[in-house]
Amino acid sequence: MAEMQFREALRRAMTEEMRRDETVLLMGEEVAYYDGAYKVSQGMLAEFGENRIIDTPIAENGFTGIAVGAAMTGLRPIVEMMTWNFSLVAYDQIINNAAKIYNMTAGQYKVPMVIRGANGAAENLASQHSMALESIFAHFPGLKVVSVCTPRDAYGLLKSSIRDDNPVIFMESEMLYGMKGEVEDEEFLIPLGKADLKRDGNDVTIVSWNKAVHTCLAAAEELKEQHGIDAQVLDLRSIRPLDEQALFQCVAKTGRMVVVQEGYPFAGVGAEIAARVSAACFDSLDAPVLRVTNRDINQPYATNLEKLVLPSTDRIIDAVRTVVGR
Repeated sequence: MAEMQFREALRRAMTEEMRRDETVLLMGEEVAYYDGAYKVSQGMLAEFGENRIIDTPIAENGFTGIAVGAAMTGLRPIVEMMTWNFSLVAYDQIINNAAKIYNMTAGQYKVPMVIRGANGAAENLASQHSMALESIFAHFPGLKVVSVCTPRDAYGLLKSSIRDDNPVIFMESEMLYGMKGEVEDEEFLIPLGKADLKRDGNDVTIVSWNKAVHTCLAAAEELKEQHGIDAQVLDLRSIRPLDEQALFQCVAKTGRMVVVQEGYPFAGVGAEIAARVSAACFDSLDAPVLRVTNRDINQPYATNLEKLVLPSTDRIIDAVRTVVGR
């Protein structure tokens, strides 16, 4: 096992895949000569050259469309979005082209590409740079959606995403790039669609993904120490495909569930999970599935207001205490 930063795990995954497969390339704003906006691609230009590490103009719609065409004709592009908020400029290319071409051509063309970058709020980035967009992309058939919270998961799932023959939306977090964690010394792959139990427990299941998982883990520790509630924390990792089996097994064990989602409550991933669990596990549930989400307002700039909008340990603890009857 080797300890490395989140950004280093991503870089290692991309570098290994580019060495293994010459059709893999990286493109995006400042990925080459600047080493990436978050230094994820540091040093990759020197090894792979300008034909495979490609600086693009500030034109997400254009370079995402180029990547879709490249994927259709035999390459495996990795597109870096400086932030997923900017992906909305390329929404037509992602939804109307990348997600649909395989079906619209009756399987004649595959679109093996990864679009990756920072998702969700960081600090004081205000409304236009703080959105968590998992639910928007997971809504559409044809896309796979991955959202990771540890260096190990980032490494194993990015490698699997690059090798996948479908377009994969790969969501990271600006707040986690400097986080350190253990990653296997030898190559390993984590299959898409498999959740990971980050903490076991008996009284309630807390479900989350991306950096909110760490808030859930902190809340679980406080619940155990101060309230005697033993919570398990399930990290979905993959939003689509969704690991329903893991969700159902957790509910069968604990009988209670709280879903924590950075993102708006209306039509969110949390609502989808609550609906599926409630329908499939009605007899196992001892309380309704509750959600902890962003407040239903645009993200403010001020630090104190930002903290009020995002899911917090206090709000998670309140929801858990509600479902366990405390």
